[in-house]
Amino acid sequence: MHRANAPTLIPVPSLLRSLLSEHLDPGYAAAAAQRSAGAQPRSRLVAASWQVLAALAIATVFAFAVAQAQATAPGVRESQQVLSGSVRSAQEATNSAATRRNALAGELDAERRSRLEGDERGRQLLGSLDGANFSAAATAVTGPGLTVTLTDPGASKDLSDVSKERVEGSRQVILDRDLQLVVNSLWASGAEAISVGGVRIGPNVTIRQAGGGILVDNQPIASPYAILAVGPPHNMADAFDRSPGLQRLRLLEASYGVVVTVSAGDDVRLPAGSVRDVNFAKEIGDR
Repeated sequence: MHRANAPTLIPVPSLLRSLLSEHLDPGYAAAAAQRSAGAQPRSRLVAASWQVLAALAIATVFAFAVAQAQATAPGVRESQQVLSGSVRSAQEATNSAATRRNALAGELDAERRSRLEGDERGRQLLGSLDGANFSAAATAVTGPGLTVTLTDPGASKDLSDVSKERVEGSRQVILDRDLQLVVNSLWASGAEAISVGGVRIGPNVTIRQAGGGILVDNQPIASPYAILAVGPPHNMADAFDRSPGLQRLRLLEASYGVVVTVSAGDDVRLPAGSVRDVNFAKEIGDR
């Protein structure tokens, strides 16, 4: 008899009771019922047939991909050859134009000197022009100075450990910022002219990283990196020994195996740098 305000019990089987009493999954019971009713399971032959069809489909796809790659390979090689030829032609044209420019610049300088050296006023102008060209790194320089050579160890056993990678995913040790610090330290040590990797450092010349390479004035350089500085060699060497640039190099030498050599010489030769036309200038500071 139902009593007022008493909870109504719904006859739902308990999950815990069903887990304890029914040990067989319902799917097994259904399969057993079908088997007893005469339904036969899928034969192994049918399953093997589907596997063979799947293997044939995969083989067909791979064969089509290989055939397509072989068909397009000659075109790809031809395109590569055309691009390589274009690059070589452009490089040859650039070198020819640079040689012609240097020859014309030499003729212009010789003509200018022949016309201005005849009087005092002209000689003063030549002295001013020579000073401006030297400041712009537009003239070759020869004199005593220092040679700093850095050799990147590259791929070695010491760099197999990921913790020794200065840049993630790269085994390059010497980076653009290292060369920049060395150049700035040489300027501070009394250098009058500097070149890096055969490229003269002057106004608007940059040293920057480009993937796994280093560009100086947009020209690629490779290890060993030779940094030449013209200036008083003994005073410059003493100051450079205490500079942050050499301290960084010694740290790279001890930690990564970079080879660092610093030597003084009486005949350090630096090439002339590229001079760009100035189209816009703005005066800064007090007049």
